[in-house]
Amino acid sequence: MGADAVEPDIVPTKDGVLVLRHENEISTTTDVASRAEFADRKTTKTIDGGKLTGWFTEDFTWHELAQLRSRERIPKLRPANATFNGLDGILRLSDLFAMLDSADRVVRMVAELKHASYCASIGLPLDELFAETAREAGWAGRDDLIIESFEESVLHEVRARGVAGTLVYLLEASGSPADLVARHGTAAPTYLSQLAGDGLAALAARVDGISVDKRLLLHSDAAGNTVGITGLVDRAHAAGLTVYCWTLRAENHFLGKNLRSGGGADQYGDWLSEYQLLMASGLDGVFADQPDLAIEARSRL
Repeated sequence: MGADAVEPDIVPTKDGVLVLRHENEISTTTDVASRAEFADRKTTKTIDGGKLTGWFTEDFTWHELAQLRSRERIPKLRPANATFNGLDGILRLSDLFAMLDSADRVVRMVAELKHASYCASIGLPLDELFAETAREAGWAGRDDLIIESFEESVLHEVRARGVAGTLVYLLEASGSPADLVARHGTAAPTYLSQLAGDGLAALAARVDGISVDKRLLLHSDAAGNTVGITGLVDRAHAAGLTVYCWTLRAENHFLGKNLRSGGGADQYGDWLSEYQLLMASGLDGVFADQPDLAIEARSRL
């Protein structure tokens, strides 16, 4: 589709293989819930302060996960995607490295390390596993690798292991980073506090860029209409940071009320207006579920 980069979310297996899944809980993205042989793996865990019940990658070996088939995560919003349910399995990080190496053009990787503090607490340190996988694939010294996480500490741990990639800190529109909560408890700074005052300058001294929830860039009125853009991109650029945002999605469900079409939540709304509003803010890049639409919006700026 012409995307400049791909962004895999990365989680570990029981035997330390890094796999590509939106979360380590996989009941919505695989057919694991229908597999009688894995029924006893269903459990409840606390991940980053929240309780989740389901099946978790860290409770399976890679050999076991390789038996599962992928499913669309939000089938009610993306019924067309659900027609592919069961056709493919799960990819490893090493598989994606190989795919990019064999591509007929340069496609960058933006590797998102998920739940790093939690994984470290159960003996699956993502920094070590990622650095080892990247070295084996010949990617540890490449400048077209970007590493990102909602936990800043794992970014520095990866770099300390000799991986030369660009470091990008992900920020939510609410809450606090899990690594800082683990360290400081209720006194942990929030994501928003890290973007206020001198926070951006402090981040610029430690990371190369930030990637923020698009809600931090869009002005919305009390009725939920998208009415403008904030000054965050300009402030972050002034501090010396590269700036990205996530996630651009074309369906009505994900758009401001004034940008929705007359159809249901799964129908496309006025995605072009939102995409161009965000891009015109001077962003260095956007993450999009429909890359062809993001490229169309960029071409029309």
